[in-house]
Amino acid sequence: MNQLQEFAKRTREALPGHGNIPAFRPGDTLRVQVKIKEGNKERLQAFEGLCIGRKNRCIHSSFRMRKILAGEGVERVFPLYSPLITIERLREGVVRRAKLYYLRDRQGKRARIKEKKYFSEKNARKASSASVSDAAKTPVPAKASADKAASSIKASQGATVKDTTQKTSSS
Repeated sequence: MNQLQEFAKRTREALPGHGNIPAFRPGDTLRVQVKIKEGNKERLQAFEGLCIGRKNRCIHSSFRMRKILAGEGVERVFPLYSPLITIERLREGVVRRAKLYYLRDRQGKRARIKEKKYFSEKNARKASSASVSDAAKTPVPAKASADKAASSIKASQGATVKDTTQKTSSS
């Protein structure tokens, strides 16, 4: 690592709230709370929307958020390592692009992003137990009744059928 990268790493680690940044990618739905100072008062302003891009520039890293407010698209750029913001990931989206700027041209359902679904071990056990109980409830036809059904189908088609259900005794 060169000296500039080492300096950036030390500075980033020294920033307050450095460890509080969740892992997120473009396509994720985030809630960013920004501290706003108005006179003597401080308040938190929440911006909830879709992350449509991220720029990784060491300490100067930023990400771009987009949401629809009163029918108009609103975009805002946030510095990633700012001590004035807190980031919370609400949903994880499935996208195949790093920059989702094409969403600016889309409206309504076309601007939606698929949500990533995880198949947990708990759900796997529920699914397997449900399939076992469903299999136990469905009656399994006996071989004789299956052969009868097959012979009746073939007989209706005019073919000669050998009955395999009766055993012939040959001694």
